[in-house]
Amino acid sequence: MHASFLWSITMNTQLEATTVAENIHTDEQADAAESELSFSLQDFVEEFGDELLDSLNRANPPVYNGTPRPERQLVLAALKRQLFPAQAEVVHAAAELLVNRGERAAIINGEMGTGKTIVGIALAAVLNAEGYRRTLVLSPPHLVYKWRREILETVAGAKVWVLNGPDTLLKLIKLREQMGEEPMGQEFFIIGRVRMRMGFHWKPAFMRKRTLHGEVGACPHCGTTVTDLDGEPIHALELEAEETRRKCIGCNAALWTLMRPRTLSGSDQSSAVLRALKRIPTIGEATAQKLMKMFGDSFLASMLGDNLHNFINLMDDRGELVFSDRQAQRMERAMSSMEFGFGEGGYQASEYVKRYLPQGTFDLLIADEAHEYKTGGSAQGQAMGVIAAKVRKTVLLTGTLMGGYADDLFHLLFRALPGRMIEDGYRPSSSGSMSSAAMAFMRDHGVLKDIFSESDGPAHKTAKGTKVSVRTVKAPGFGPKGVLRCILPYTIFLKLRDMGGILPPYDEEFREVEMDAEQGDTYSSLAANLTSALKEALRKRDTTLLGVVLNVLLAWSDCCFRAETVRHPRTREMLAFTPVQFNELEIMPKERELISICREEKAAGRKTLVYSVYTGTRDTTSRLKMLLEQEGFKVAVLRASVEASRREDWIAEQLDRGIDVLITNPELVKTGLDLLEFPTIVFMQSGYNVYTLQQAARRSWRIGQKLAVRVIYLGYAATSQMTCLSLMAKKIMVSQSTSGDVPESGLDVLNPDGDSIEVALARQLVAA
Repeated sequence: MHASFLWSITMNTQLEATTVAENIHTDEQADAAESELSFSLQDFVEEFGDELLDSLNRANPPVYNGTPRPERQLVLAALKRQLFPAQAEVVHAAAELLVNRGERAAIINGEMGTGKTIVGIALAAVLNAEGYRRTLVLSPPHLVYKWRREILETVAGAKVWVLNGPDTLLKLIKLREQMGEEPMGQEFFIIGRVRMRMGFHWKPAFMRKRTLHGEVGACPHCGTTVTDLDGEPIHALELEAEETRRKCIGCNAALWTLMRPRTLSGSDQSSAVLRALKRIPTIGEATAQKLMKMFGDSFLASMLGDNLHNFINLMDDRGELVFSDRQAQRMERAMSSMEFGFGEGGYQASEYVKRYLPQGTFDLLIADEAHEYKTGGSAQGQAMGVIAAKVRKTVLLTGTLMGGYADDLFHLLFRALPGRMIEDGYRPSSSGSMSSAAMAFMRDHGVLKDIFSESDGPAHKTAKGTKVSVRTVKAPGFGPKGVLRCILPYTIFLKLRDMGGILPPYDEEFREVEMDAEQGDTYSSLAANLTSALKEALRKRDTTLLGVVLNVLLAWSDCCFRAETVRHPRTREMLAFTPVQFNELEIMPKERELISICREEKAAGRKTLVYSVYTGTRDTTSRLKMLLEQEGFKVAVLRASVEASRREDWIAEQLDRGIDVLITNPELVKTGLDLLEFPTIVFMQSGYNVYTLQQAARRSWRIGQKLAVRVIYLGYAATSQMTCLSLMAKKIMVSQSTSGDVPESGLDVLNPDGDSIEVALARQLVAA
């Protein structure tokens, strides 16, 4: 097996030539598949699997052989909630890897719905018995209180600190003050990833000095004039407008200071408590004023900040409860995901941990939805790396470890396992940049395309010149060596099928919907015009039309109840215009199919979850809601305006109202939310994102589901929508190769023909 997987593809500037080459390549593959010598990877594994496994176990003895250590088994048996056998095996394997093998990090790649949260909590409990007292959980913002609830329901005597409000800094300062004390029992600290990365407000701080150059800035400590790289004094107005923090070149003092984003009045606490009370369901202006008068703002502030349960059970001077049972029930559900803070805030939590807490303050870091930290330059990814460097062990929980590209893994692995990555030669440059190391990782384990473009250059005196340019782009795929070296040694896989039949059947189906005759003719005309304009633009090496054309062709068939005007993004020239195809009351073919599905499911006593990616300028959710309500369904639309932390409670309120259908964008519910009440899921469109599609499709096929789950993808026949669905299926296959699944063909692991979804769609569009 070669050590490097580098694909070099020479592409002519003429797209037609590329198409011919691809057709020849496809024909050759088809001939090979028909050959009697072809042998799929699945068949090979079935034929020789036992011998391969024996050989592998001899060469690489497993970290965990299936026999749990008795002391760890006792810890799991003492938990308030018992794990399924497959979950317990994952906990034992991770503990063996982290403690007995001494690895710095473990990755738990669990399929959506396998209970990664309780696995992480149980692992923390097992490690607590071996000296890992404090656990820090990095959570998506809307799951912070779900983590808190599940910890308290699972670990007896656990202390849980929520670091997700304005008082985050105050709680961290308290923790620093208590550092000398031995923790009493197991402690969990849960911080939302958004709060973790939020920084402080600052402004430039310098002394003004009048000179021949005008009013310039100077250091208030030593008087040194502030200069630029050329040694020229910087004008005071320029310094005030700067967005980077400076230090004095003379005494190294900071030339900036902290500031509050706004000034507060003298009665700031009273007004803050009043606003907090009015956020609580059933409490309006009059009730809030009455409570303030009865109990005082200081008492209410301390109670809201520390003990919500006591607030819900407030008694008046006659010993009677202030709130009724119905009020208390609504308040308890809403306040479980609210944070009330009346202290100081504004300093980046990860920066405080780095600077002011000793190394090893937190023994274990659990990063939930770890794939969210894969981006190299993101603030939350860098903050996660800072915290991971301050803890003893790290556990990454994810359902989609990889989205198709090798560099999806690089930064995540470097942050969790820096020692191993440096051993393999992936080091930052002298300036601290990771770009060269990431490119080396891509060349070793991923797929890179070297694209050569050749064009006629200016004629010389004696010869005709040609100009050749080369650019390197990444493509989806991850080589077997990368899987063996970077994934298998640190990753434990958990599949729903491993759970022992505790889940009901799961079925996915694709439905092609035929367009109406007039709608189809209009689409064909629109596609022909836009494709012709795109080809002409690409011949001129102008790619600005690419996104416009793809978005219009994907969206038009679902949005043709509005007139569509397509303009060139730069010249504003009108490229195409289509009038309204359906009025407000006319039902389009895909909507007719959706209504039929919802009617069928309602008759069977099942609720339906409908995903639409068009919720912004092309909003389709309002129309879907109106059409479904006309057919007698109770419908709710979950929009982005509902805060992430409130979505679980909001959906519970809608279910109490008796809805039949919930419509939303898959981005809003793709992680963490258990939507067990909706066993039928319909995708009106798929979108481009592999992570989102895989996560959103499994929202109701989770532990606790009793009904069979149906997932239906709808697409208009003979349109770009069906092409997009087939390309998404390819990307999911690459993603599965790093999640413990073996695709049908070994070449699917590399997927050499796979561009991004957008580029692949454009290639097929131009080739049509």
